[in-house]
Amino acid sequence: MAPLRIAVFASGQGTNFQAIADAVREGKLDVTIELLVCDKPSAPVVERASRAGVDAFVFKPKDYPNREAYETEIVAELTKRGVELIVLAGYMRILTPTIVEPYYGRMINVHPSLLPAFPGVNAMGQALDYGVKVTGVTVHYVDGGLDSGPIIAQVVVPISDGEGIDTLSERIQAVERELLPNVVGAIAAGRVKLDGRQVTVS
Repeated sequence: MAPLRIAVFASGQGTNFQAIADAVREGKLDVTIELLVCDKPSAPVVERASRAGVDAFVFKPKDYPNREAYETEIVAELTKRGVELIVLAGYMRILTPTIVEPYYGRMINVHPSLLPAFPGVNAMGQALDYGVKVTGVTVHYVDGGLDSGPIIAQVVVPISDGEGIDTLSERIQAVERELLPNVVGAIAAGRVKLDGRQVTVS
């Protein structure tokens, strides 16, 4: 069976992109990264893609009249490369139906909380402000809502008394770098089934 063809969308440092690229290089993940999509030309993830030999579609949203315009270009790039799965790994843009609808069930996101708690931006800050004792990481399908799609996998991360955002961020990100490639691998192996809101991983 041919490796699963994926695209990774990211806006920042690209540590989750790197985790996937490393797993591919080490033979632990049977996928090929066909494309990086990035909305910030100066983001470190662009250099990571270059070092990994991955093509990048890099754009500035303000160069387009609306979201649909640049998403139409992105879909054309994905189609051209035969991308079968989109992995959102720190992509800080709201998606429209232009891209969500054709890729529903074939687009996943990693989020730094135990959804449905603390969706949206600053999830770790929200958790600390609320005073919860545990938070975590969720990988879920993207459905067009705010971190509202069917949940594939979750890992709990305890919060220590008096913990700050810096140490919590480090621990959350370490979990993300392990969980996201594992989920991509399960999808590539055909072990993830989506039925309505229910996801089973065999």
